Amino acid sequence: MNQAFERALSSGPAPAAPGGWSAAVTLAWRAMLKIKHVPFQLFDVTVFPIMMTLMFTYLFGGALAGSTGAYLQYLLPGIVVQTMVFLTVYTGVGINTDIDKGLFDRFRSLPIWQPAPIVGALLGDLARYALAALVVLTVGFILGFRPEGGIVGVVLAVALMLVFASAMSWPWIIVGMLVRSPESVMTTSFLFLFPLTFVSNIFVNPDTMPGWMQTVVSVNPVSHLASASRGLMHGNVDAGDVIWVLLASLVVTAVFAPLAMRMYYRER
Repeated sequence: MNQAFERALSSGPAPAAPGGWSAAVTLAWRAMLKIKHVPFQLFDVTVFPIMMTLMFTYLFGGALAGSTGAYLQYLLPGIVVQTMVFLTVYTGVGINTDIDKGLFDRFRSLPIWQPAPIVGALLGDLARYALAALVVLTVGFILGFRPEGGIVGVVLAVALMLVFASAMSWPWIIVGMLVRSPESVMTTSFLFLFPLTFVSNIFVNPDTMPGWMQTVVSVNPVSHLASASRGLMHGNVDAGDVIWVLLASLVVTAVFAPLAMRMYYRER
């Protein structure tokens, strides 16, 4: 018995420390598993976007576009945008939950690339965003959405949304480190995300709005994302909208990512 115990504790070559990419992917998978243990998170991925699509299409489609079919072609890309933007808050919720439960300190003690928990959370959320886009697009196809840009246009539009959503996740990481509870993160998100998405061209053409409101909508990055996504899906994209979205994503990431990482290390 003692010999077996000694062999188990014998000094041999220590296993190599996990690489940065390996640690990030592992923690990304952990972020995905959270959906299994917190099924309510699927509400924002499935039920909410489906409800918004059905409600706006059949309640307002005829009044806004003359027919529900015509309005669906305008609405659906915007609904995908809104869904992804709303989901970005869960990055902050996850960070806040880890801090509150002490997992943050456990990750600190592990011999891994230290930014891996943040990078892993972002990678896991990208999978969540892609799932949400697939759900909304599937419902849209069933209802009669027909993108003239074909599958290539749809894929490019979703890719552009993912770029923007990943940039939007960084401010929520900061919020997740600042507030005391996940509920506070969600409350803050309502105050910010609802005006950001509704004061845009997701649901209606801004040409019918007052002049001052058109100005606000025109500088809203969500409006440019919705316009670029519609253009890509329907084959008539304005390159200016795509460039605007990419620049906005770059600026948000350049400003908030270093600040979030600095707060992350300070929190440690």
